[in-house]
Amino acid sequence: MTGRASTGAGPWPYAVWALTRAWLLACVFKVVTVPGPDVTVDVSVIYRGWYETLLTGTYPLDDVTWQYPPGAALAILSPALLPFLEYAAAFFVLVLLCDALTLGLLLYAGRRPGIRAAGAWVWVVGVPLLGPTVYARYDLMVTAVAVAALLAGVRRPRALGALAAFGALLKGWPALLLVGVRKGRPTRAAWGSAVLAGAGLAVSFALWMPGAFAFLAFQRDRGTEVESLGALVFHGARQFGWEGRVELRYGSLEFVGPQVELVSTLALGLGVLAAGWLVLWRLRAGSFAAHTPAEAAFTAVLLFTVTSRVISPQYVVWLVGLAAVCLAFRAAAMTLPAVLVLVAAGVTVLEFPVGFGHVVASDAWGVTLLFVRNGLLVAASLIAARRLWRSTVPGGPRTDAAPLAVDGQPSRVAR
Repeated sequence: MTGRASTGAGPWPYAVWALTRAWLLACVFKVVTVPGPDVTVDVSVIYRGWYETLLTGTYPLDDVTWQYPPGAALAILSPALLPFLEYAAAFFVLVLLCDALTLGLLLYAGRRPGIRAAGAWVWVVGVPLLGPTVYARYDLMVTAVAVAALLAGVRRPRALGALAAFGALLKGWPALLLVGVRKGRPTRAAWGSAVLAGAGLAVSFALWMPGAFAFLAFQRDRGTEVESLGALVFHGARQFGWEGRVELRYGSLEFVGPQVELVSTLALGLGVLAAGWLVLWRLRAGSFAAHTPAEAAFTAVLLFTVTSRVISPQYVVWLVGLAAVCLAFRAAAMTLPAVLVLVAAGVTVLEFPVGFGHVVASDAWGVTLLFVRNGLLVAASLIAARRLWRSTVPGGPRTDAAPLAVDGQPSRVAR
């Protein structure tokens, strides 16, 4: 296939995006009321408080709810770009702009050979499925950086590395974007760029304000959050007289009581196993196509999400963004895991904020919602891992390799 290809998307993605985002804005501006807790409090109270602290020239050193890498300060301070708006309103508008930018990137990429508009549709549909929470956290901003990194990385590994490093300093997980870069020169280019950019940015943040890395201790001490996979153990145990309780700790509701530390340790162990599987896959993989970095990143983030001690609702937007990039490629093999993630997003809004009271109470409805949501994510993780392995490790079924371009020079992957 030569020349430039049309996305064939027409005006529909823009129209649906506009309608669904109008609804999200109506929710966060409280024109429409969504049942459950007010999701905008994190912005109007917590983010605003951090904003005031950051303006004094220091990170929130004494606030255990600050559990983010130093680059998160940029997201928290970003409403200052719109001084004519109140803090929360400015934040929502900036998230909307990042949302629009992500759609634009996916549609623009759809003009390339081998790329299609399906990825843009995943983004258009998937984001509103998460409800107003997706606009009331800064995770969508980070996801926009990740999408830009993966799309740029098809032709510019150095751009992928630099953007992944920047994303990692915003919220950690974009470092996983590097796991699927083709071996050889692209890996050296992407990983080298990431190291240089990451080191430079880290030093800059450390010199900018004191306390840039205080978040590490706060993250270390977190327990089992009520929406995590491990929390299902205690939701079930509550039905049989377990003596623990739910407390607000480190900015989220966590279980406290007998065996909680054990389950938290087991979750960390599962995370180590996930990391070990990714290392093994990386060592064994021998076939890399244009879509492999996106599929590897999608799989890696899925694995670390389901094994985490915390699965907050906004985490799912990471997966929606990565699924969108995967499905943008015509040769992608992640359609089923991506669909499972979209369904999980729809269940997530029922779990939080709509049914969060039921989740905290561990009643039948709350446990069912959590079991279904987490079960969908586990299924997506296992299916994605199996498909990634079969499509890249020698001995798996052959698939046609998509053309790659490294530093602007086209090439084709050796099978």
